[in-house]
Amino acid sequence: MQQYSSLPEQNSQVDATSTLLTTIEHLRDQLWLESSLNQLQSCLNECLMSNCSDNLQCLESKIFQTLVNELVKVLPSSQIAVALTQKGGTAVVCCVSSAIVALESEDTYTDNLKYFKLDQVIYTQDLHLMATQQPQLAFPIAASLNDTFGWIIIAPQATTTCDAKNINTHKQQLLKSAVERLITILVQVRRLQSLEQVCQHLENYNQELQRTNELKNQFLASTSHEIRTPLSSILGFTHLLLAQGFDPDRERHQEYLSIIQSSGKHLLALINDILDLSKIEANQMEVQWETVDVPSLCRTVFALVKEKAANKGLKMVLELDPDVTMLVADSLRLKQMLLNLLFNALKFTESGSVGLQVKSYNDFVHFTVWDTGTGIPKEHQAELFQPFSQIANALVGRDEGTGLGLAVTRKLAELHSGYVEVESEINKGSRFKVVLPLKQCTNIEAEVKNQIILEHPNCPIPEVILSSNAPSVLIVEDDLPNAQMMQIYLGKLGYHVKWVKSASELWTVLDQDCPSIILMDIYLPDSNGFNVIKQLRENKKYKSLTVVAQTAMAMKGDRETCIAAGFDEYICKPIDLPLLAALISKYG
Repeated sequence: MQQYSSLPEQNSQVDATSTLLTTIEHLRDQLWLESSLNQLQSCLNECLMSNCSDNLQCLESKIFQTLVNELVKVLPSSQIAVALTQKGGTAVVCCVSSAIVALESEDTYTDNLKYFKLDQVIYTQDLHLMATQQPQLAFPIAASLNDTFGWIIIAPQATTTCDAKNINTHKQQLLKSAVERLITILVQVRRLQSLEQVCQHLENYNQELQRTNELKNQFLASTSHEIRTPLSSILGFTHLLLAQGFDPDRERHQEYLSIIQSSGKHLLALINDILDLSKIEANQMEVQWETVDVPSLCRTVFALVKEKAANKGLKMVLELDPDVTMLVADSLRLKQMLLNLLFNALKFTESGSVGLQVKSYNDFVHFTVWDTGTGIPKEHQAELFQPFSQIANALVGRDEGTGLGLAVTRKLAELHSGYVEVESEINKGSRFKVVLPLKQCTNIEAEVKNQIILEHPNCPIPEVILSSNAPSVLIVEDDLPNAQMMQIYLGKLGYHVKWVKSASELWTVLDQDCPSIILMDIYLPDSNGFNVIKQLRENKKYKSLTVVAQTAMAMKGDRETCIAAGFDEYICKPIDLPLLAALISKYG
């Protein structure tokens, strides 16, 4: 009878039991890993959602703290910390697990150090060494191989019986997976922050658009009001003069015409100020630098305002520093600034004097316009340089001034790298000071311009020419009222005047008779004045013919453009008749 030993069966049962226990342990570790990662992910998501309004740095700090707090729950025998990479080959601990109290130690990492504390400096070479040893104690937080912006580091406590070897494979996998999920959540944070920044930019942009729209509406409303006021006077008094049965005496007739002329000048000044302010705001104002004779310019400015001062019985005082002779500036704009301030001073001064003082201080020139007028309350001084802002004053009518002069003056001063100051006291007068640098950081090409400037807007009409050999003038203008005005005015002066509406009619007249002077508009119905002048200059017969551009092109540099195109002179619309007569007499 054959006998069998039971030992193999016992060994088989032992092996099966051992395999089953290993499988169970593996499943338990796997379940522990999945459960720990799910808990960690849940806490990170909760942190992200609850603190999404924080700034990027604050939100990242909270995420790091959540990470280490959750990791220490599943690795209670170890201290967890996060260190952020710095320049110079170091990293600084920004977060440690709250369950562990770090021991006092040096600020720099050493091989014997088993704990970490906030703001501790660790060399990155040591972190790389910790990342390569077994078990791994440092895990780089990197979006790519060359973008390591932080580390998760683990330090087993020396006081426990559990050392680094107890950090088994599943715990290593936990830390690696924690880093991956941390990177994912940080990417989401930065995307959210980017979206929030975009939304904030859009909100700011919309607010700016809304503000710009409000300012535009306010500007249009103010402009409409300011334009309609003088225009109402022009249309109203013109209607009275044209009304049937209304026959005012000569004195009243002259009064109405004076009002119409004054309102027209006010309207023109308003339009010029609006254009200047608009160009400055759009950074399109070109400053024509030149060397300015300061004393000469100041005397010219005084000549323009002395008549108004005399009418009010005011004394004009000019104080010039003998050391101030030349200044690099735009002479036209400098004159505009001083005239704005002087006319304002005259407007608000009932008795006493108005003056202009020019002095040099270091590398700056101070142009101070002062008066003995009513003064400006301190609470209203901040409004002075706001467009269309006019301080209520019993001496001044609402329709006197545009409310843009001071705003334009300040902008022009800033274009000259200068500024404007104001000092004022009630019933003691005001002092407006324009401060400009003596020299500008620009290359100056001084030009002597052969230009007739109308210094006195009310200069007398030239004497009537009664000679049979009076010069002949040809007006090329498609606008009937402008053409009739110039034709009648020049005819009264004794000139032989013809008028054509287009370039084709011009050539027809030239074939029959050549005039002494041509007054040509730039924009014609069948051509362009620049093309016509080019054709005239290329024709030997008309090459030396005097041609004056009379045009609505009235922006800075338009005169130079016309002269460069071949015109002999330039006069802008609305046509100043005395200036027109002066031009004709010069070339006739």
